[in-house]
Amino acid sequence: MAKKRLITFLIALMSLPLVTMETVYADDIYSDGKVGEARRVPKDNEFKVCADSNNLPYSNDKGEGFENKIAELLAKEMGKELSYQFWFDRFGFLRNTLNAYRCDYLIGTTTTYDAVDTTKPYYRAGYVWVYRKDRGLNIKDWKSEDLRKSVIGIKDKSPVTVALDDNDLMGNAKPYRIQRDLTASPGELIDDVVSGEVDIAVEWGPLAGYYAKQSGVEMMIVPIPEYEQVKQTGKTLWNISVGVRKRDVERRDEIEAVVMKNRDKILKILDDYGIPYLEPEFSSNLDGYKRHKQ
Repeated sequence: MAKKRLITFLIALMSLPLVTMETVYADDIYSDGKVGEARRVPKDNEFKVCADSNNLPYSNDKGEGFENKIAELLAKEMGKELSYQFWFDRFGFLRNTLNAYRCDYLIGTTTTYDAVDTTKPYYRAGYVWVYRKDRGLNIKDWKSEDLRKSVIGIKDKSPVTVALDDNDLMGNAKPYRIQRDLTASPGELIDDVVSGEVDIAVEWGPLAGYYAKQSGVEMMIVPIPEYEQVKQTGKTLWNISVGVRKRDVERRDEIEAVVMKNRDKILKILDDYGIPYLEPEFSSNLDGYKRHKQ
């Protein structure tokens, strides 16, 4: 579940055995908030988003994240009033937000996240290598020699650890928590590249692009090649969609039409925030289902 975000957790969980995934997801899928709490009834004129109050570049309670800006765009296009249900994006996020009917939309989640219904994808994101340009490193793939000479910061148990291990680079790794310390910046890993604590960061693209842009230091951001063809658990690139509650087909189709109509404006927002992205692709069953490809 990914930001460090619902997306990031989901991607990490994709690399776990199926039984573990089902166990972790169970609370979020089948629970709908506190016992005895009156369930909110969504209003026709509201666009209520589930988000984290302190998780840039995605969102915060000041409306400064790129998903805040996308939400503003979509709400305006639909003629609805934007509001939020904030909750820290970690285990229990869906249980306490979307599935508790406290909000109705996830602005960004992986297209094949089965805990929600998703729109067709509007961009594709992946992991990247990040390092200071003045280091003079030359990194193109996992065989690059400069990786073997460097301290590599990486989120523990993220899918890219599969490729790291396969290429005998685990000894170079400095692990970071995948579920971030809420007292630390979401850009902690990039901050450590700037300071020299690590030489190279392996980071989720949206986080890397935003915090590298904010760093004030000239940084190199190199896309990590897809590893799924080697091992599915090491999948690197993921399609991103808007999510709604399971079986809320009418809401999903409504927001999907607005997203697709305004996709150019959404991509401009990504550009403004320095978010690296690709066109959605459907290379495997983890990229989308039949309805996403039509």
